[in-house]
Amino acid sequence: MTSDSRLEKILSRGDFAVTSECGPPRGADPEVIQKKGALIKDSVDAINVTDNQTSVVRMSSFSSCVILKQMGINPVLQMVTRDRNRIAIQSDILGAAALGINNILCLSGDHQKFGDHGKAKNVYDLDSIHLIQTVKQMRDEGKFLGGDDIKGKPRFFIGAAANPFADPFEFRVVRLAKKVAAGAQFIQTQCIYNLDRFKQWMQLVRDRGLHEKVHILGGVTPMKSLGMANYMKKMVPGMDVPDNLIARLKGVPKEKQADEGIKISVETIQQLREIKGVHGVHIMAIEWEEMVPGITQEAGLLPRPKVE
Repeated sequence: MTSDSRLEKILSRGDFAVTSECGPPRGADPEVIQKKGALIKDSVDAINVTDNQTSVVRMSSFSSCVILKQMGINPVLQMVTRDRNRIAIQSDILGAAALGINNILCLSGDHQKFGDHGKAKNVYDLDSIHLIQTVKQMRDEGKFLGGDDIKGKPRFFIGAAANPFADPFEFRVVRLAKKVAAGAQFIQTQCIYNLDRFKQWMQLVRDRGLHEKVHILGGVTPMKSLGMANYMKKMVPGMDVPDNLIARLKGVPKEKQADEGIKISVETIQQLREIKGVHGVHIMAIEWEEMVPGITQEAGLLPRPKVE
């Protein structure tokens, strides 16, 4: 055990983990993140806080995680390398650890051209794999990247993201293997709609024995409507939304599509639980956090196990 993370304890003892996430507000009102956290805290083992997702300015993941921590929630700090050099990254890692944050998800981050400050300079001093290595080195060796000793090592459960659906498909598992070798202990995947494709990816994961080296949490995002499904299929890079899912949503009245989207998510979770090597789910209910308790209930994931 390397941290005091509830998520790490759940996964280490073999329980099926449930995580979710909160998008911070575009302002300084802490009640926004508090309300989101309160909606889902009893339904999950940890809550991610996104880091200026889609390169749009928001309250920092760091401060939002502290707010959730004060509510008794086990937060997952998302950190992108787009906006920070290695000095700022290591500084934030120390600061988060000092405030009791014990999970980190290491990401490169969306390019700034996709956000609201297209002329901003990116940094990318490190990429996501180097960030994983950095956290591991600081935690295990007690060394800064510059070589000096750390006085008070940060203790983190280290996570990373994976997209099983982007091309080239075969390279997806190669990249995952690099993240595991760098020190990733848990993986949260892109939203899963094409279960057949995901099962193929998991077979490649098992062929390399990676399912025994890292905890994989399958990503689940409920569809609110046919329009959302079409948008994700056509406009979101690396997303695989099968035609049969589009047809299923199209086959119900518009006012029933949200209910059908929830039903699809529950069915997806139930199938993910049967796949060898899948150790949990990451429910990304984008600005729809109030649906998370119902999804976890219907999927048979409540009550969440207690942790000493």
